[in-house]
Amino acid sequence: MKFGIDRLLTEPALRRPLADRRIALLAHPASVTRALTHSLDALAALGQLRLTAAFGPQHGLRGDKQDNMVESADFIDPAHGIPVYSLYGEVRRPTAAMMDTFDVLLVDLQDLGCRVYTFVTTLRYVLEACARHGKSVWVLDRPNPIGRPVEGLSLRPGCESFVGAAPMPMRHGLTLGELARWFVQTLRLDVDCQVVTLDGWDPHAAPGYGWPLGTRTWINPSPNAPNVFMARCYPGTVMLEGTSLSEGRGTTRPLELFGAPDLDVAALFAEMHALAPAWLAGCRPRTCWFEPTFQKHAGTLCAGLHLHVEDPGHYDHRRFRPWRLVALACKALRRIQPEYPLWRDFLYEYEPDRLAIDVINGSDLLRRWVDDPAASAADLDALATADEEAWQDERRPFLIY
Repeated sequence: MKFGIDRLLTEPALRRPLADRRIALLAHPASVTRALTHSLDALAALGQLRLTAAFGPQHGLRGDKQDNMVESADFIDPAHGIPVYSLYGEVRRPTAAMMDTFDVLLVDLQDLGCRVYTFVTTLRYVLEACARHGKSVWVLDRPNPIGRPVEGLSLRPGCESFVGAAPMPMRHGLTLGELARWFVQTLRLDVDCQVVTLDGWDPHAAPGYGWPLGTRTWINPSPNAPNVFMARCYPGTVMLEGTSLSEGRGTTRPLELFGAPDLDVAALFAEMHALAPAWLAGCRPRTCWFEPTFQKHAGTLCAGLHLHVEDPGHYDHRRFRPWRLVALACKALRRIQPEYPLWRDFLYEYEPDRLAIDVINGSDLLRRWVDDPAASAADLDALATADEEAWQDERRPFLIY
């Protein structure tokens, strides 16, 4: 199969409309060709396109920042002599001066298929800016590595943030090219937006179910996204960023496991089974111990659960629902230890007036469900199922593949 960048490089007819136009590229470390050449270098090597600028999202164009809320600066690319503007530094939206440097913006970002992954928000922001300034946007499409399944509550109006661009569920099931089409229509943007589509992508094919596992190299799109197995867990485990539980940052398997020094894992696991055993399906949870080297509980031995989704014998793509599984873990912990300081109160993605767990979920509905002793698994399932079914209908006209 071919990604959008590979098609643009190998099909001269696709590039023809770019002749004599000033080109900018929005990219990150996973923006590579099949030959593992960074897209900026590959486009420059063509010698046919007039590259005048580049943009880097969170973590940078080449990948220079490890953690959240660690900003990148603008710089001049030493190899190509063009300005590289940070969209996770002094600004999140491109300025008028930045917009003046190009005519067409190529967007080549590997997404994880989750609403809170900030590249989704950056896509919205650049589409809006290009609409205002009369610029064109070409999305060089890449696979959604976790395929088509939809899960989670939709973001509620008024709860938008840099990790919540629009009212979609946690797991949206679209590629960035498809999301761009949805943004253009729902935001009523007057912008020339084109998608250089994937060739040969089947989001339902085993064993990758979205990612061409075994035929395409995985490059971290962000420092703590080391493999497709993390991506499968991420729509659930990302919620742990808003809790006092470690999500495994500072280990070699971030966002595939979670825990804390004072966690009674056996009791937690038993309570999860008692509350909603079906929400544990599709993976193999394993009790484990780990010691983070940085971030929460650094240098302290933690007891926890590792969600194994790498073995086809343990992973069922249709039944695995990571958002419900992590919600269940929070609910079970609240039941066995009602006074546990679960919700972490800190500045999260520049939102000073809301708890991080609410910013991540796009409302306070999940937190209120966890904290309500009378709320059952069926209550949350009913809320989420309504949102999921509505999104399935809403996204249908925008599917390309």
